[in-house]
Formats: sequence, structure tokens, C-alpha cells
Amino acid sequence: MPAEDTAGIHCRLDQLLEQRGMTLTELSRQVGVSVVNLSVLKNDRARAIRFSTLSAVCLALDCEVGDLLTVESPAAG
Repeated sequence: MPAEDTAGIHCRLDQLLEQRGMTLTELSRQVGVSVVNLSVLKNDRARAIRFSTLSAVCLALDCEVGDLLTVESPAAG
């Protein structure tokens, strides 16, 4: 992925779902966001996320934004 396409933000949705024993489909039902859109987020392909979606996901997973999204420093090159 070209450097201009990424902001170094990593989504940990897959780890949080696994820790809570929850499926993407179940999360989709709880937050009212399509499985496809959540899958884009889960696979680090999202370029943006609405605050309302972020809030709903964090509420459903009982986590903080920092648990869901992390900033990764660029690899030394």
C-alpha cells in the first residue's frame, strides 16, 4: 500500500471480536452497520469512520477508542 494511502492507523476489531466471542454478524446487528462495512474496518481497508459508528462499536464491545484503533509508527527504512 503506498504511503499516501495510509495514516498508520490499525484497527483491532478482529482481536476484540475474538476476545469477546462475538461474530461480525452479531456486531453488525447490534450497531446497525452492514457486515460489509464492518469487514472493511476489520481488514484495515477503511479510509474513514463516522464518530457515531465508532461510538456504537465501542459501546457494543465495551471498549475505548484506543482499544479499537491504534497508531503504528512507520517502519524504519
